[in-house]
Amino acid sequence: MQVKHISVCICTFQRPHLLKRLLLELGRQETEGEFTYSIVVADNDHRQSAKPVVEEMRKAVPVPIDYSVEPHQNIALARNKAIENATGDYVAFIDDDEFPATNWLLKLSQACGEHRVDGALGPVKPFFEQAPPRWLVRGRFCERPEYPTGTVVCWREGRTGNVLFRKRILAGIGEPFRRQFGSGSEDTDFFRRMVDEGHVFTWCNEAVVYETVPPERWKRCYLLKRALLRGQNQRHLAGFRSIAKSVIAIPIYAILLPFLLLLGQHVCMRYLIKLSDHAGKLLAFLCLKPLGDKYITG
Repeated sequence: MQVKHISVCICTFQRPHLLKRLLLELGRQETEGEFTYSIVVADNDHRQSAKPVVEEMRKAVPVPIDYSVEPHQNIALARNKAIENATGDYVAFIDDDEFPATNWLLKLSQACGEHRVDGALGPVKPFFEQAPPRWLVRGRFCERPEYPTGTVVCWREGRTGNVLFRKRILAGIGEPFRRQFGSGSEDTDFFRRMVDEGHVFTWCNEAVVYETVPPERWKRCYLLKRALLRGQNQRHLAGFRSIAKSVIAIPIYAILLPFLLLLGQHVCMRYLIKLSDHAGKLLAFLCLKPLGDKYITG
């Protein structure tokens, strides 16, 4: 049986210290002889701020690291640049502010084989270098949904922060990630199209990665801007039914907010975020983009 090769793709933008930690952790992946792997870094900074780190890590990490630059500030184009340089039978994506457990690739690879699917996704757990505010933890604002291993993943839950898929599913596709989603939601659009083509993705709850959540992401304004942009980026995916839901939800949430505050600021924030999500979607439907095409990480 031929040993498969995995290309681990990283899109990065001006986060050299986090990228360094990620590359070091990727160098410690367990394979149990089931696969080989290499790393592909796509720098989305035209100033090539990640290049010194990559050159340093090439001497410290025992796997090949490919480096390329996508000068246009666009996350979809950066992902395409990484895929363009991926030589593996499988492609994995992990974000530059994350780092994996040592059995991450092994568990994803085994899940694909055991469930005979086209790809596997795993959980992204928050990692705090300092103690976060109590309301942030109570509201679970930095936590993401998890599912039992073997669950078929709906395209709406598709994310590129922790995923492995067979490269052959991209055959004949000129632009796997579409440039109009350059400020976000490019992964949701990707999974929607892949699932429409009949490709199946499973969940692997044992394939864990950790996302660094710095203090600047604890701020309420950050959480609300991210929700507004997330809603704004759904403009290419939202149908009439989704827009109608937002039209109804916005006034209801606005009326409820003063009363929700009595239940605690974590409850109030949860619904403020929902309101911002709906507002962003509705504004984008009206061709209004209050945040422009800014990309908010995280």
